[in-house]
Amino acid sequence: MTASVLFDAQGPRAKRRNVLYTVVFLAALAAVVWWLYVSLDEKHQLDWVKWEPFFTSFQPWETYLWPGLLNTLKAAFFALLIALPLGALFGIGRLSDHRAVRVPSGILVEFFRAIPVLILMITANAAYSEFTDIASDVRPLYAVVTGLVLYNASVLAEIVRAGILSLPQGQTDAAKAIGMRKGQTMRYVLLPQSVTAMLPAIVSQIVVILKDTALGGAILTFPELLASVRPMSANYGANTIACFTIIALVYIAVNFALTSFASWLEARLRRGKKSTGAVVGTAPGAASKSSRLPRPSPRARPTPDGPSMIRPRGAPAHLPCPPPRVSVT
Repeated sequence: MTASVLFDAQGPRAKRRNVLYTVVFLAALAAVVWWLYVSLDEKHQLDWVKWEPFFTSFQPWETYLWPGLLNTLKAAFFALLIALPLGALFGIGRLSDHRAVRVPSGILVEFFRAIPVLILMITANAAYSEFTDIASDVRPLYAVVTGLVLYNASVLAEIVRAGILSLPQGQTDAAKAIGMRKGQTMRYVLLPQSVTAMLPAIVSQIVVILKDTALGGAILTFPELLASVRPMSANYGANTIACFTIIALVYIAVNFALTSFASWLEARLRRGKKSTGAVVGTAPGAASKSSRLPRPSPRARPTPDGPSMIRPRGAPAHLPCPPPRVSVT
């Protein structure tokens, strides 16, 4: 399909207008960047003395940034480890034919998806403090993980449900035609094919989980990456802008690595489907191996007088088939 089918080709006036818009936008962007530079320079936020500790010494990294990054990754890992299977379970439950499973799954998903994750963290922290004997130094980690699990499991459930529903109805009909039950269809046909469609949304939610750990550091004194700004700024000359910039670069690097890995994995899955023709395996016992019909022999020729006769190999086509031999005893 050519580009002219999708939209009309631009004329000379439209091209000049687009060039003008581009020049105006770049000029406005350059003006904003220059204003930021002048403002920061007047406040001495760009002085080398404020940025020097991050480039000439390992102490801020070893004391603040590295432990904070480890705590951030730890909370995100445990939250994802619990939320992903829980979300898949509730997402499949919302598609169940049984009302006793479908309705409670929908209520739980809609309830926790509507509550802000910060409220879930605060509530979990208060509940752990009131009803459990968890030590106070690890209680913020438990509260952050609990809040992230409850909220993101409900979001992942909707992602799983939407990914399964995005498949054509013919996949389900074909599975039923070869004798698969509902559970076998979900396990062997729908879920494997919907993983590729769900992967970008799942990765986006993983990035959200990673960034939402900062809420625990701001409210529950969880020592994650962003919470290291206050002690670093106090110990290294009130360089708040430099601290936030370095932490933002760390977040960008981690999320970029995560999305790059997800893009590579998605491309690999798509290449695998193309090379194999996206053949879906059948469940054990769903179809018998003997269901494949043998191909008829090309040498068999039916005759009006009786059973089919087999022409000897190499015999001319215009000669009649020899009569069958009859043994007389």
